[in-house]
Amino acid sequence: MSTSVVVIIGLGLGTYALKAAGPLLLGGRRQPAAVERIAQLLPAALLASLVVVSTVAGDRALVVDARLAGVVAGGVALRLRAPFIVVVAVAVAVTGVVRALLG
Repeated sequence: MSTSVVVIIGLGLGTYALKAAGPLLLGGRRQPAAVERIAQLLPAALLASLVVVSTVAGDRALVVDARLAGVVAGGVALRLRAPFIVVVAVAVAVTGVVRALLG
């Protein structure tokens, strides 16, 4: 086997082991309340960080363009408790308008 194949198989096994370790080691046990609260909030925080990075990240620089306006407009729609499809539509519309205006 080539080195590449060995590395890929090793990484696959390591990934599987890491993903299986949590349920195998903690399965059926109740976690402390603080850990459960953090685990409940973590997905939202990770999603928010991904949105921010995708919105303003460029080639080693911050980029402020139409995407940021769309995210802000979507955030305002969320704050006003608009349905999800309306939030997406507002974000898309604002992004499109800003791109059209900026050329």
